[in-house]
Amino acid sequence: MSKNIILIGFMGVGKGSVAREVIKNSDYIAIDTDDLIESMENRKIKKIFEEEGETYFRDLEKKVSLWLKSSVKNTLISTGGGFYKQKNLKDIGVVVLLDSPFESIIKRIKKHPNAVRKLKKRPLLSDLKKAKELYDERRPEYLKLADIVIDVTNKSALDCTKELFKKVKKYG
Repeated sequence: MSKNIILIGFMGVGKGSVAREVIKNSDYIAIDTDDLIESMENRKIKKIFEEEGETYFRDLEKKVSLWLKSSVKNTLISTGGGFYKQKNLKDIGVVVLLDSPFESIIKRIKKHPNAVRKLKKRPLLSDLKKAKELYDERRPEYLKLADIVIDVTNKSALDCTKELFKKVKKYG
């Protein structure tokens, strides 16, 4: 594999967990678009949303996507939940959707040892009714954009990583 792998999916689906397994089990390095934005801004995503709003945040994502396209190779890129809207995503690498029903994602987050912190970190999950509407809006878009889909429901990050490697290898 000589191409970037881009993980997309709804917030809390496990992109970070799968990314950590990928780097443990391959020569890939991993970067996270939300981490890059927090570093650029020297503040947390939640603060950016509170102080500047979602439009400003999406502009930061665009800046990151342009940098990824021009500067990053042979890397696993874990993205924020809305990063999939970047127009140049397919130019950056193979797009892999980590997919799971909304209820399973929420259950997964709530049973995590740092559940309170994980929920607090995701401002768009503060209202579960709105979050479900957002999930319902985004999921068809994720499916349309993805080169590869991996159902992560009730699977370990390692199992998802093994499936990812098999499917990416077949993809080319």
